[in-house]
Amino acid sequence: MKKILPLLTALTLSVAAAHTAVSGVTPALNATVTAPKTVTLAFSEPVELRFSTFRVMAVPAGVTVAEAARRALAEKADSAALANQPVKLSGAAARLSLTLKPRLKPGQYVIAWKILSEDGHPVTGSSAFRVR
Repeated sequence: MKKILPLLTALTLSVAAAHTAVSGVTPALNATVTAPKTVTLAFSEPVELRFSTFRVMAVPAGVTVAEAARRALAEKADSAALANQPVKLSGAAARLSLTLKPRLKPGQYVIAWKILSEDGHPVTGSSAFRVR
């Protein structure tokens, strides 16, 4: 019994620590690109889109990418401050593309997300790219 308890504990912890993650982002982290029409996120497993938030926003001068991501997630889906078109999401997906507003100005942009992991934990993250 003493040997089984540590094994069960280890298995439980490894399952609990396995949160859904963003496994790929296009444009890639810190890439410099011409103004893209979309950004794409790939997930380690399908996510319930209805409980997820995705935003793209220009990073204001003097603001860190982390702070810009926090601000972007606080914006309403139809905010003029966002670089992505408003979208109503439903269902589950392992990949998501967001349409961007036309003619993005040169500068740094943040892609921010908050997804609900399969185990019920929210996972927040961001990636940044630059438009030339």
